[in-house]
Amino acid sequence: MSGGFDLHAELARGVREAAGAWRFLRLFAARYASPIIAGDGCDDEELRAAETRLGFPLPGSLREAYALIGKRFDLTRVQDRLLAPHQVSVDDAGQVLVFRLENQNVAQWGVPLSAVTEPDPPVVFRLDSARQAERVWQPYLERVSLACVEMVLSEWMLSGETFVDNRELDDEAIALLEKQFRRLPLPDYPFWAGPGGPPMRWFEGLGAVLREDAGTWLWVRAASAYGIAAVRRALPGEWLMDEG
Repeated sequence: MSGGFDLHAELARGVREAAGAWRFLRLFAARYASPIIAGDGCDDEELRAAETRLGFPLPGSLREAYALIGKRFDLTRVQDRLLAPHQVSVDDAGQVLVFRLENQNVAQWGVPLSAVTEPDPPVVFRLDSARQAERVWQPYLERVSLACVEMVLSEWMLSGETFVDNRELDDEAIALLEKQFRRLPLPDYPFWAGPGGPPMRWFEGLGAVLREDAGTWLWVRAASAYGIAAVRRALPGEWLMDEG
């Protein structure tokens, strides 16, 4: 999608460990959005104030993410919301440090308190349902750094105003997607709205990046009108923003 940048190769490096994730985010932002600069992160005073309020240090990788991109709206808060450091809190059951919310507060993401001392702990999520049985924390991604990569990709995907489109999926469209586009190496992870169903997956091809929401919906963002048109031709169907 962006000349001179191999998204697949860079993402494969970025999902291995935390240092690779931060490198990937810098490269991705520079090529797909705008370069990350010093003012994009939260300063140490703000982070220490949050830790004092909580009574314990933030997990190392979460702290690094805030220091890198904590104030970058386009990479952290377009759709769902990375909480500001002063908003991070422990859930009502005292089990999880919550750091991200779905845009209508339907879902939450966080780190189990049992793992907050780990340098790059796992991330869990739950639905904020009226039915108590559904309000159970479930595994999301195995490291905070991975969850931050997913967050940036998703927020970037949904921040586009041009050369974007989306559509409902069916079995035929999914088969074409798998055949004609290259799977990106982000691990499978659950769709918050349909836990227990098919995973979320990412693809690239024809100058575009695509996100498949658990076999139900497809989002696409490209660098040009040509890229969007090419994806629509490759996956014929009812695209919601196709005026032609």
